[in-house]
Amino acid sequence: MTNPSPSSAVGTSATPLLDDTIGASLDRAVRAFPGREALVDLPSGRRWTYRELAEEVDRVALGLLTLGVGRGDRVGIWAPNCAEWVFTQYATARIGAVLVTVNPGYRVHELEYVLRQSGIRTIVAAAAFKTSDYAAMLAETAPRCPALKDVLLIGSPAWSDLLARAEHADRGPLHAAAAALGPDDPINIQYTSGTTGFPKGATLSHRNILNNGFFVGELCGYSEHDRICVPVPFYHCFGMVMGNLAALSHGACVVIPAAGFEPATTLRAVAAERCTSLYGVPTMFIAELNDPSFAEHDLSSLRTGIMAGSPCPTEVMKQVVERMGMRDVSICYGMTETSPVSVQTRTEDPLERRVSTVGRVGPHLEVKVVDPRTGRTVPRGTPGELCTRGYSVMIGYWEQPDRTAEVLDADGWMHSGDLAVMDEEGYLTITGRIKDMVIRGGENIYPREVEEFLHTHPDVLDAQVIGVPDATYGEELMAWIRLRPGAPELTAEGLRAFCAGRIAHYKVPRYVHLVDEFPMTVTGKIRKVEMREQAVVLLNLAAAAAEGHA
Repeated sequence: MTNPSPSSAVGTSATPLLDDTIGASLDRAVRAFPGREALVDLPSGRRWTYRELAEEVDRVALGLLTLGVGRGDRVGIWAPNCAEWVFTQYATARIGAVLVTVNPGYRVHELEYVLRQSGIRTIVAAAAFKTSDYAAMLAETAPRCPALKDVLLIGSPAWSDLLARAEHADRGPLHAAAAALGPDDPINIQYTSGTTGFPKGATLSHRNILNNGFFVGELCGYSEHDRICVPVPFYHCFGMVMGNLAALSHGACVVIPAAGFEPATTLRAVAAERCTSLYGVPTMFIAELNDPSFAEHDLSSLRTGIMAGSPCPTEVMKQVVERMGMRDVSICYGMTETSPVSVQTRTEDPLERRVSTVGRVGPHLEVKVVDPRTGRTVPRGTPGELCTRGYSVMIGYWEQPDRTAEVLDADGWMHSGDLAVMDEEGYLTITGRIKDMVIRGGENIYPREVEEFLHTHPDVLDAQVIGVPDATYGEELMAWIRLRPGAPELTAEGLRAFCAGRIAHYKVPRYVHLVDEFPMTVTGKIRKVEMREQAVVLLNLAAAAAEGHA
């Protein structure tokens, strides 16, 4: 019997890395596809070809230059998905300003933290979105943020004035600014979710995000004929890199279905715009598949898409392929700090691989799975922490070298905090977060495995499994369940009966909690930290938690 190979892999590619800035990539797209549609903003009914998009981008870039914004200055963008978001993304890249993407769900204290920590000089913002009054929050926060000079509310007189300034501005400084930039310049700060404490600002370069968008698009088979429906938020890498930059680097079109995610509106956009690709986190696809209007929409144009952001249940993936016609759908895995994608399934992968793994290492990248305690690479088939190295790894956390050193080691490996298993062919399966692993009476339990099993229950729409404190075993399993519409009430006893004899007894959830929705971040990631906090109260486990077992 031969020993298994080490859990490490290198992504080879005959296609070289792009040695460009984002502005140069936009210029190249305009030269190649001047009259092709580049951006469709359905809520406002507006459309732009690549030539028209570049004109809008230059107008915003010139306006920013007239305000005194220059290379290295931080420019915030705080808005839901809209065309102006895209203009600002490319305009800041044109002049070398660093775009700071602000989470649309932030409240005053979070906004103030980001404004001050990144030193934002100018912020472009929507006046309001849903229940958030951005204008009021900025008015409250601005006096406490000395670096902040300009607040530009989209659609306000200040925004109109910015565009008017550009009409009469000398274009020389714009060309000079663009010519002075290099691919390794920092161009974006993205704040991580911050499930504990304040978020950290991952600082990314042109090379980081332009190449990541390009190679994600390559593995999706994109060309200028593709139309990508992007209901995921732009403020996160999923929208602005895998969406906008994947499209830009292939001459494809981005379709904005709505300012925020709405399942029926997304399906309507795919049908009306004949989109070939659709993006989403698993909860979005679940909502679309179960929308009452699903059967009314012609989705026959769909060929591919990306499901990412959190673990993708196998049963959901199968339905996306079968019912939505997304035969080439791709699973992507990564993190903000790696621009974001490190691992991706390929079109040619067998369906079984595409529904049960997150694929193989991306082009020009390295991955390995290590023992979290020793740092040594584990044999294939053995769980460990997934690490990534290569062009995609961030410059570091903005002005936080100590926090950077916690996750980025001396050899350039980014430590993900995620548990993974690599098989003999290099395919990776994410089994959960190191912090999410449950230890029940000495047995290691990976919630993802139990969640996948619970998805086979005919009445379960979605399932999330967490560990909760227990005085006897240290931890016990709790399943949070969303039932299908019209399904009968599911009890803990009923669920245990379903599990009996089909999974190991110690993996059977002791507690069941039925919910209409899970606590989630704006990007659709499940907040298991919050679920555990609520569970301690719901189950009256404060005493067990105080003993420190969990």
